[in-house]
Amino acid sequence: MLKVQEIRELIKLVDQSSIDEFVYENDGSKIKMKKNGGVTVTAVQPATQPAVQAAPAPIQPVSSPQAAPIAAVQETIQESPKAEAADEQATLQKITSPMVGTFYASPSPDADAYVKVGSKVSKDSIVCIVEAMKLFNEIEAEVDGEIVEVLAKNGQLVEYGQPLFLVKPE
Repeated sequence: MLKVQEIRELIKLVDQSSIDEFVYENDGSKIKMKKNGGVTVTAVQPATQPAVQAAPAPIQPVSSPQAAPIAAVQETIQESPKAEAADEQATLQKITSPMVGTFYASPSPDADAYVKVGSKVSKDSIVCIVEAMKLFNEIEAEVDGEIVEVLAKNGQLVEYGQPLFLVKPE
């Protein structure tokens, strides 16, 4: 079976490539990845071990060519009064999950959260933990700034690439 780091690398490669589906089989183990606006990872292990399956990627709505002009007009109308908010949102950076797993805001249930809204972070600041396959992975901010919003809830299942925090860069 592949190691976690090798699976992460495969996910990155599939995500960056133009292929929509990837299947790997070896010694009765099978890994299947599909890309439909998100990445779904399913690992099927031999019958002697329990199967591991990640949550499916969210379904993305498909717009028809006829709906495009209407959407563009609505976007223009809605953008005018909210132009300032849109400009502020454009400058915010996202801290995303590097893997599928469970989001934890603190190092233990009785400890304070690593960060909260208003916290100052540096590139090497730990902002949360994502647990995957009983491994607790510390996630670093990778940007200097201030936490504006926490997008994930403690104990929530997060997907690869899912935004966890919004940061106002300094």
